[in-house]
Amino acid sequence: MTTRRRFLANGLAAAAVWPLLGSVRAATFESDPFTLGVASGCPRPQSVVLWTRLTFPQAEINMANPFAPVEQPTEHGPLDVEWQLAEDENFSSVVQSGIAEATPDFAHSVHVEVEGLRPDRWYFYRFRSGNAESPVGRTRTAPALDAAASPFRFAFASCQQYEQGYYAPYRDMAARDLDLVVHLGDYIYEMSWGANHVRDHVTGAPLLLYEYRDRYALYKSDENLKAAHAAFPWLITWDDHEVYNNYLLDPGEPESARRAFLERRRAAYQAWYEHMPVPPSLGRDFSSMRIYGNYQFGQMLDMAMLDLRQYRSPGGAGTARSMLGAEQENWLDRTLKAATAKWTVIAQQTLVSQRDTAAGPEESFSDDTWDAYRESRSKLLSTLEASNIANPLIIGGDLHAYFAADVKRDFANENAPTLATEFVTGSISSDGPTEESIATVLTENPHIKYAEGRDHGYAMVELANSQAKVDFMVVSDRKDPDATTSNGAGFIVADGVPGVVRA
Repeated sequence: MTTRRRFLANGLAAAAVWPLLGSVRAATFESDPFTLGVASGCPRPQSVVLWTRLTFPQAEINMANPFAPVEQPTEHGPLDVEWQLAEDENFSSVVQSGIAEATPDFAHSVHVEVEGLRPDRWYFYRFRSGNAESPVGRTRTAPALDAAASPFRFAFASCQQYEQGYYAPYRDMAARDLDLVVHLGDYIYEMSWGANHVRDHVTGAPLLLYEYRDRYALYKSDENLKAAHAAFPWLITWDDHEVYNNYLLDPGEPESARRAFLERRRAAYQAWYEHMPVPPSLGRDFSSMRIYGNYQFGQMLDMAMLDLRQYRSPGGAGTARSMLGAEQENWLDRTLKAATAKWTVIAQQTLVSQRDTAAGPEESFSDDTWDAYRESRSKLLSTLEASNIANPLIIGGDLHAYFAADVKRDFANENAPTLATEFVTGSISSDGPTEESIATVLTENPHIKYAEGRDHGYAMVELANSQAKVDFMVVSDRKDPDATTSNGAGFIVADGVPGVVRA
């Protein structure tokens, strides 16, 4: 794979490489419009989504008042962007191509859902507009639904506060032999916090659409993140910082506050869509977006991607609070009961297992995790019991620490049956919890078998017929752009035997 980028010298050269070019809307760019790279996502046996976004030079930020709005250029109207998908990196065997429209209404982003592909195949893709050509990306379709279970390897990551560390974990990830990357939220951070920053947001917290666009463009300018996107297809969900910290839609708010919240969330959701390799069908109504869904990879893996933010009940005491909302909850129940693959992965944003954070006889639980939505968690565990899934795995992020846990039907009973095995990745770069708090969690929660808050990186999962192997990959120093990555801890889950076992 290559991240080659070039400008085509003239129209004759362009026509030789891109046969579809003709009388299309294009621009002659003085600077590279593909600075955010390319990405692919939502792989299915016969389809995959391709993404890029054209960017243009912005006015310089007024450093005397860096929080002042930066006016965006308006001279670029709709532009045509040609795309190609090939079986080889040299594009000597192009299997599909076309022209997509990039409009200012969607920040000149391009979402192409390519269909009619062969299952379980690597493909290469690229874009071109005017005299500019994108880097080359690589993607892979899912195996056929009835394909025999064969080894499958994916990474999962979350929580990449731009200011608090570099993205060296993605450099390591991009060099791995993976079939898929799963991102579990906090792709951007709306807020600046923590100490010893190595980079700067430059502007304040986003409120408006163009401000969220700028924040995504800043994060996606990172070369290591771009390399990981270009190397593999991604599945992506969001968490809270894509809008703002711990956000909720509270119907008890005054109408003016509720309206302001919905306007901000709509802007944030649109910017998320504009920068993610998700189907163009999502770009219709940003007042609400259904992003949860099920993805199957032959008979080896069923993966349910959840949305824990959009539908959860507002704060307050009571057992009737819902984490998923009734519609998503019913969908998950049906999906898990229909799962037939060797391994079933529930991909969600945080830790499902109970986590008492108070030392001694007192108990304390976060109001932002499943511990505050116990009835929803009970329904999820009941579904796991009733579904007879052979090998349920739960993956999560959000907590800026690595966790491995036995998921119990009754967390107060150490001898209760283990229903599933849970793994939470540490953050890519965001500040983690104290050693003292991690020690307390391990002491107070015997079902949590491993916890580490000092390390940063991602998790890697290798699925086989006999076992799942999970490795917590950690960087030597998140503040070092040249940091190395090593295996911080490894675990094995045997076929038909849920529970954490150190490798």
